Amino acid sequence: MTLKLEGSFVAIVTPFKDNGKEVDYESLGKLVEFQIANGTDGIVPAGTTGETPTLSHEEHQKVIESVVRKVNKRVPVIAGTGSNSTEKTIEMTRYAKSVGADAALVVVPYYNKPTQEGMYLHFKAVAEVGLPVVLYNVPSRSGSGLTPKTIARLAQLPNIVAIKEACGSLDQVSDIISTCNITVLSGDDSLTLPMISIGAKGVISVIANIVPDRLKKLVALALAGDYEGARKVHLDLFKLSRAMFVESNPIPVKTAMGLLGLCDPTLRLPMSPLLPENLPSLENTLQESGLQKKTLL
Repeated sequence: MTLKLEGSFVAIVTPFKDNGKEVDYESLGKLVEFQIANGTDGIVPAGTTGETPTLSHEEHQKVIESVVRKVNKRVPVIAGTGSNSTEKTIEMTRYAKSVGADAALVVVPYYNKPTQEGMYLHFKAVAEVGLPVVLYNVPSRSGSGLTPKTIARLAQLPNIVAIKEACGSLDQVSDIISTCNITVLSGDDSLTLPMISIGAKGVISVIANIVPDRLKKLVALALAGDYEGARKVHLDLFKLSRAMFVESNPIPVKTAMGLLGLCDPTLRLPMSPLLPENLPSLENTLQESGLQKKTLL
């Protein structure tokens, strides 16, 4: 399969069972099938939305492997392999490559706040594994972020193929696209359409967990240049997009998936259940969005 990082990709959740003690791989497989049946262009397991920081090393590997096996090359799998340790990131990226993942999503090293040179050297070392790398720039989570200048340097390296840009700045996206040849994917659902309008090629999405078909439509219309049609879908999804961040991701989306019968909404600490005062608003938003209970559970 020729790797094409364009379209609507889902940052898929990791479902748990037994009060969060175990990963529910059967439900994960059903979620993968739900995504593919609804036109999603690619699956991104073991990212932030997949609660990777709470997975054991063995669970992290098995989540990647099980998704790769279930997808079976029908769409690309971009495996989340990043950490704040270059050695650990390389190890997980090698594993993802060994089980057949199509690319690795590698987050900016979090907490330890490396310099731009440190980030460059980190990603350069990971790219040498030989698996295509999607940079993940999310300063609100990682505590530091890539500058357009560093991204342009990285874009010149073999295997650095794309960036998931979640800085929330259209200026940054414009700067990246105007200075280097790298595929940009939105990391913010509510900015997907604006980012595509200035040259992004798609999104790695949270709301695709619950509305994969609608998000696919939005991205397809925008990439085809039908901005009037895409704008209508964008506005229809805007309130839902914002609702998914009323608390830290993936708390709202997993709660919504529980309400919709897509998977058990259990989270692992330190992610805690949605605050009771936020539940009525989320329920109303789901209802207003015309979402009805599925039968995946």
